[in-house]
Amino acid sequence: MAFESKKNNVTEQLCATVKLPKMVRVRQSFDPTHIEPADLPAVVRGELLREAVRQNIKPGMSIGITCGSRGIANIAIIIKTIVDFVKECGAEPFVFPAMGSHGGATVPGQLDVLKSYNVTEETMGCPIKATMETVYLGDTVEGSPVYIDKNAHEADGVILCGRIKAHTAFRGPYESGLMKMAVIGMGKQHGAESVHESGFNNMGRVMPQFARVIFDHTNVVAGVGLIENAFDQTFKVAGLSAAEIWEKEPELLKEAKTKMGRIWIEKTDVLVVDKIGKNFSGDGMDPNVTGAFACPESAKDGTPGPIDAQRIVVLDLTDETHGNANGIGVADVTTKRLVDKTDVDITYPNAVTSTVVNIVKMPIFTHTDESAVKLALRTCNMIDKENPRIVHIENTMELGHIWVSEALIDEVKAHPNLEIDGELEDWGFDENGNLW
Repeated sequence: MAFESKKNNVTEQLCATVKLPKMVRVRQSFDPTHIEPADLPAVVRGELLREAVRQNIKPGMSIGITCGSRGIANIAIIIKTIVDFVKECGAEPFVFPAMGSHGGATVPGQLDVLKSYNVTEETMGCPIKATMETVYLGDTVEGSPVYIDKNAHEADGVILCGRIKAHTAFRGPYESGLMKMAVIGMGKQHGAESVHESGFNNMGRVMPQFARVIFDHTNVVAGVGLIENAFDQTFKVAGLSAAEIWEKEPELLKEAKTKMGRIWIEKTDVLVVDKIGKNFSGDGMDPNVTGAFACPESAKDGTPGPIDAQRIVVLDLTDETHGNANGIGVADVTTKRLVDKTDVDITYPNAVTSTVVNIVKMPIFTHTDESAVKLALRTCNMIDKENPRIVHIENTMELGHIWVSEALIDEVKAHPNLEIDGELEDWGFDENGNLW
């Protein structure tokens, strides 16, 4: 497609008269309680030593341990501790990618994701078994086929390890967590596609149906559920038996939602997000923070947090997302830099598998960060463009500090969880109109 150089192209000219306000750094307050990384091995081991869990791991058993594609805090430490514990029990552990269609739905792609989290055979001290092959287990009560990772099926037992948190597209008693890890993570592309076939409007209802088939045909010896605080730190570790996963995960989900990060400003004209990526959220940027849900109707339940933004700007992808731009479709404006970094062969399998194609549509884009922000501001309706409300964040996982425009200062000063942490300053674009 014809697109002129960044200097003096039509979009630049249309935005030339837009004046961006000065910004100020703001500190957001959240509960900082967390488990120090040095203490995690003892905490994880203590949870696994619970009689309800420990009794299920027998000497000589082959035990598969799930590892997903999310950027879970301290994941290498946690997985290594589980591996070592299984060895202590006299069993034979292996780690396997449990991430549905992520990593481009290929073995090399999924291994690359694990490697980026420092989860390798060398660091874990056990085999990494990766396959996209699945085994058909049977049908749900509504007739949908259920599949599971071939290596997991052939193991004597499985330990599910995953973060419990609010899902980005649906609500129910089980959202992102151990149940989803069993159904979608272990289901690989084939299984994930089957459960998504019903659409996110029905996911809260049908996911437990898929899980029932998996648990009935798989020896889930343990679950290690993780909750993180608003600072992307491990807040809680819960070691659970298979029966306890069904019983206790809903309550752990409720607790996780109280620890979520959020933007304390309720409404803004423009929200600017520096980077999105799979290491932050399944949707690249967590809609529980941005308010930009790909499936808004199925995600409504009164969960607090999302900011109301008229326009959302996304400037870049993380290196850790490996070109996966899933989530960019809910933004309004982006940059050519992000477009060029996008690998459609990595991105599109997510949309095909989830059946949510709008999540990967590319929004209007510009050549520079500066023009992207200006374009978003220029296209806002019925706002005070001389004193616009702009919120700028690094990503949706790191929310301890944000930047707000001058028009929001009084609101910040009046909020008990917000504190000015700097002086008003210009955006700091370089000579090319970019922030870095």
